[in-house]
Amino acid sequence: MSKVLSLFVMTLMLSCGSAQLVETTTVSPPTGPSGPDGVKGSVVEEVSEVKASGGSETEFTDAKQIETLMNYLASDDLKGRDSGSEGIEMAAKYIENHFKSNGITPYFESYRDTLSNYKKTSYNVVGIVQGNDPTLKNEYILIGAHYDHIGIITIDKGDAIANGANDNASGTATVMELARYFGTKKTNKRSLIFALFSAEEKGLLGSEHLAKKLKAQNLNLYTMLNFEMTGVPLKGKDYFIYITGYKKSNLAEISNGYSKENLVGFLPTAREYSLFQRSDNYPFHKEFGVPSHTYCTFDFTNFDHYHKVGDELSLMDFDHMATLVNKMLPVLEGISNAPGQEIKIN
Repeated sequence: MSKVLSLFVMTLMLSCGSAQLVETTTVSPPTGPSGPDGVKGSVVEEVSEVKASGGSETEFTDAKQIETLMNYLASDDLKGRDSGSEGIEMAAKYIENHFKSNGITPYFESYRDTLSNYKKTSYNVVGIVQGNDPTLKNEYILIGAHYDHIGIITIDKGDAIANGANDNASGTATVMELARYFGTKKTNKRSLIFALFSAEEKGLLGSEHLAKKLKAQNLNLYTMLNFEMTGVPLKGKDYFIYITGYKKSNLAEISNGYSKENLVGFLPTAREYSLFQRSDNYPFHKEFGVPSHTYCTFDFTNFDHYHKVGDELSLMDFDHMATLVNKMLPVLEGISNAPGQEIKIN
């Protein structure tokens, strides 16, 4: 109990990921990206066939593909992906290769969006899959996650690398797989922006930078959907995932309608600790005033290694992560293809 209480106290100062308050058709997909030579995960194994199931859940990805991505992103070679570091530069190149290999084009002149609000050179990685409807393609859905973590920290049992497997290589891998689906399938009527943010751990700086930049460009943003700490399943819940800011819009209802199950639920602790304000959804809420939420499966009781060196790959549940991606696909497809904007601010 004391460990749980101390963790709860810590979350008053720390975000779900941020260190400041300041959340029976078969298709063979393209081979994924490769990392630098000699880095664990640099050789991507062949992905299993894509199959459309008869149920409501599309079996697009699997644990093997998720593990391939996670093996690279949470590798010791990336040294905890601190913003402005060599390790996060390697992660950025890996994400860029994944986007390029799977039909996601750069949103700007390149995939890189250089932060203007952080002293060290850091990048968001931003791609787009244009909508296929001549009218709805002018409405944008932004799907994001932060790919940075906290780097090298105090040595604990001989280890000083905070790999950030759950926080937030898991959310990054989730977004990369969602991007791969839409990049290869092109089933979206609205345009989808896929953004992996840097400097979240420095106070949501990457998402803040991008939100202000897109607002200045008068982007017609419909909704922002963020993924944070999705590496381990919830326990003892009658839903699969929760969203922060549950009562701020009808996103949970819309998500559950498209998934045809009780996919998204309400976590009281998320409201108690103001998690809505503590991840990369929040800057878009502030700048655009549109429905902006974070999907998460970390509930303070199912993972004891937040911002510690113990946040390792070995603790991740790849089957859970693959299931999450597969369950989210009909949700995102439904939201992107609906005739009208169904998600409404309460």
